Amino acid sequence: MSTQHTVFIVDDNQDFRESLAWLLEGAGYTVKAFESAEDFLLGYRQESGCLLLDVRMTGMSGLALQQELIKRGEIIPVIMITGHGDVPVAVQAMKNQAVDFIEKPFEDTAILELIQKTLDDVGEKFNQQKEANAALACWNQLSRRELDVAKLVISGLANREIAEKLDISIKTVEIHRSRVMSKMKVKRLAELMEKVTLIKSEIES
Repeated sequence: MSTQHTVFIVDDNQDFRESLAWLLEGAGYTVKAFESAEDFLLGYRQESGCLLLDVRMTGMSGLALQQELIKRGEIIPVIMITGHGDVPVAVQAMKNQAVDFIEKPFEDTAILELIQKTLDDVGEKFNQQKEANAALACWNQLSRRELDVAKLVISGLANREIAEKLDISIKTVEIHRSRVMSKMKVKRLAELMEKVTLIKSEIES
């Protein structure tokens, strides 16, 4: 088990929340528990791990929190915790990218196995998402003309061809290209291409 991950619990039932936290801490996990979706949104800071999320809670529901995390581009995998009557909602949560769901009451071994399975590959995905988020933030800082130049650079055009296409001087292209490289925090074209590949779907939409 890797100690770099955190297991988040969001459930408005205090006894259940504390019991589950005790179980997970006893198994060696780092645990952060919240009594509401709103508290979780205030306290979460892009940590690698997984989220155990109750479907039905006072205030924002588990499904609404899941949808908000998707909207924010968070990569944290979600395991939905459901009561017997919540299975249709849990199925909807699965369609919204939940990795799995488990019904109350559940066996200790079942939840521990599910958590470990979920965490096995979360580190790599989390790091990739952090890199993509950082690259997109840099891309969004480019001016309109810098974006024009950047898109033509990554399409493979030389400075002279870019100048002709945009009807500007080669010197102006060089200035904008330098600014693009600086804002994207890269020194070589290959590095720029790598970052753009991470955010290709976002910048083409």
